[in-house]
Amino acid sequence: MFYLVIIMMYKCFFVLVLVFGCAAQSEVQTKTVLPGAYQLTEYIPVLKGKKVAATVNHSSTIGTTHLVDTLLDLDIDLSRVFTPEHGFKGTVSDGVEIEYETGREGYQLISLYGKNKKPTPEQLAGVDVMLFDIQDVGARFYTYISTMHYVMEACAENDIPVIILDRPNPNASYVDGPVLDTAFSSFVGMHPIPIVYGLTMGELAHMINGEKWLNNEIQCDVSVVKNQNWNHQTRYSLPVKPSPNLPTDLSISLYPSLCLFEGTIISVGRGTTHPFQQIGHPQYPDSSHVFTPVSMEGAKWPPYEDQECKGLSFKDDKPTHKLSLGLLIDTYNKMNTEGFFNNYFKRLAGSDKLQQQIIAGMSELEIRQTWAEDLAEFKEKRKSYLLYD
Repeated sequence: MFYLVIIMMYKCFFVLVLVFGCAAQSEVQTKTVLPGAYQLTEYIPVLKGKKVAATVNHSSTIGTTHLVDTLLDLDIDLSRVFTPEHGFKGTVSDGVEIEYETGREGYQLISLYGKNKKPTPEQLAGVDVMLFDIQDVGARFYTYISTMHYVMEACAENDIPVIILDRPNPNASYVDGPVLDTAFSSFVGMHPIPIVYGLTMGELAHMINGEKWLNNEIQCDVSVVKNQNWNHQTRYSLPVKPSPNLPTDLSISLYPSLCLFEGTIISVGRGTTHPFQQIGHPQYPDSSHVFTPVSMEGAKWPPYEDQECKGLSFKDDKPTHKLSLGLLIDTYNKMNTEGFFNNYFKRLAGSDKLQQQIIAGMSELEIRQTWAEDLAEFKEKRKSYLLYD
């Protein structure tokens, strides 16, 4: 009974933090939107008396307190903490493998972006239940959803139920882009879904199960603690940047469109104070905007480090939630080089078609028509997995 009183005290405190302490969000949002982690009475009783593991990172917070600290304060037996790309603190550069040589007080810290991306049976030994709580941004190439896939798969293979503490998807208001061809599956695109899929982590987890995308069509015992007072049209500003190079609402809204440039010779501003809010290259033909990438925390060895890049800035724009190919097509035509695309582009695009279409001179409208049928089919399939309006 005592721990239930503590839970209620936590809930009251964290709601007050949301209402008064999060200046990044609008007045309406701070008063109403409560991610799954805040619903303590929904999952803490289930964890009592069990050996618990958690897959989390720096975004796994309740107010200003990390979920791990909350669990430990409530005497949950937390033995292992798994972390995705960018690490526990969310400060490691993209693509950099992480290995933890020592555990932390009270639990073992294990990287899922190093020697293995899928938890091993040894790492899950003795675990009774897995919590998953990581902030997504709703783009297929954002690797946190691939980590969720592997956690679900490993837990299914070891008869461990998974509780997903859902969080709002800031790009959930639309669905767009080419659906991935599974021949091009990789860690930056594992599922036959469009670039912008319009699902929360909890909804996507149900789709992964329902479409039997786990290895050998195994099913994971998944339950979702839903967001409160949120739906797919709710404007939501993240209180914590989800990864080092998505620091603002603007960068998050531009990410689905600008990330495709990472499969080209163009910089998206990594190593600057405005990543994913500008593009550039040392030989870009317009010098009205310039920036010089430097090595910094979260962006070690950025493209064109210490070189002046000319290009375009969007940092004064307002967030616009849509996927656009116009800038990519226009930049390809302006650069006029055969080496514009690299091998990474096909993995980001989810097939080799988009690159071929741009090289062939197709317009954005013509390209969109080629993926319209697959996109419509996905939208229809998506309906059965929605947990929110």
